[in-house]
Amino acid sequence: MEYTFAERVRNLSGNAIREIFKVLSDKEMISFAGGMPAAQCLPAEKVKQYSGELLTENPVKMLQYGETEGYMPLRESFLRYVKNVGIEGYTVDNALIVSGGQQGIDLMFKTFCEKGDKILVQNPTYLAVLHIARTYQLNPVGFDCGEDGVDVDDLEKKIKEHRPKLVYVVPNFSNPTGKTLRLETRKKIVEIAEKYDVVVIEDDPYGRIRYAGEHLPSIKSFDKDGHVVYITSTSKTIAPALRVGLTVADERIIRKMAICKQAVDVQTVTLAQAVVERFISTGEIDRGIARSLPIYKEKAEIMLAALDKYMPESFVHTVPEGGLFIWGEFTDGTSAKAKFREALDNKVAYVSGNDFFADGSGDNTMRLNFSNATPEQIETGVKRLSAIFTK
Repeated sequence: MEYTFAERVRNLSGNAIREIFKVLSDKEMISFAGGMPAAQCLPAEKVKQYSGELLTENPVKMLQYGETEGYMPLRESFLRYVKNVGIEGYTVDNALIVSGGQQGIDLMFKTFCEKGDKILVQNPTYLAVLHIARTYQLNPVGFDCGEDGVDVDDLEKKIKEHRPKLVYVVPNFSNPTGKTLRLETRKKIVEIAEKYDVVVIEDDPYGRIRYAGEHLPSIKSFDKDGHVVYITSTSKTIAPALRVGLTVADERIIRKMAICKQAVDVQTVTLAQAVVERFISTGEIDRGIARSLPIYKEKAEIMLAALDKYMPESFVHTVPEGGLFIWGEFTDGTSAKAKFREALDNKVAYVSGNDFFADGSGDNTMRLNFSNATPEQIETGVKRLSAIFTK
């Protein structure tokens, strides 16, 4: 049978990282490609304990339909928790529980954008954002990252030129670059949003994974007029498979997003929400993060040292203070994209940087993840990369 697919998906390719997962079943493969938390940081016993307690205490509540906006105790606990990043003065009417932070991004695009609209993204940006945008037939336009992740002059220039529906920013240990916005940059983004009356999506899944430097307030903390929508997730701080995140925004935006969510999954899984609420209310989320930071710090330092030791002089990289990623660039123009298949043949995987650029450029760049490999695998994997790129 010949199928006539919708125009919006007819020429849509899969997410590059999800495609790479298909080759990772090879036990000899060392992967720097994903963004998975370290296996030893996943709190399996606590998830098991809390799930059992909740199913014993209130089995019907845990297994029955719930509010689209989210499990009320979690909305309340989450709002208390985000005070850590300066987000205060909001009520549950400003909070929507989402099935992972990525659903929050999807619902924002669905709520605000029409076919052909432009959105502004960091260049490079989180590749799933580009995927979602193209699913809705939007036109993502990149603005320069600069030293800390956002070149505010270029951002303002692009807003004036393109009049975007939305601006998307990852402020802390950005995926893919690992860069973190300075305090002054965060304030300036809000000023620009107010000046041009544009909505900014602040995506903050990595903010608590800081193992160097000082924590900074969120962009949302400087927002007085509802121009910033804050999205966070527990995928990196508890477990990604729970698929629980939070959106904080003007209540009018939350209402529209909730209506859109009703048509997608009705609600985020109640048991998963209740488990996350227990992690937050007992303080276990913070204890787990504290246990994970030395692990991520060690792995990051091992990869940074290996890159400096083995990779060619033309390879430069970021030095993140947190998060899970290092961004590399070949200053001589060497194509990481062209070498990708050879890397897989040599049992090491990364993500070619061009997948993170709105215009598909960046062939000479790559994203490296260190969180889910062992220290020994990191050393061996970088040696394998070096053998490929020093030929």
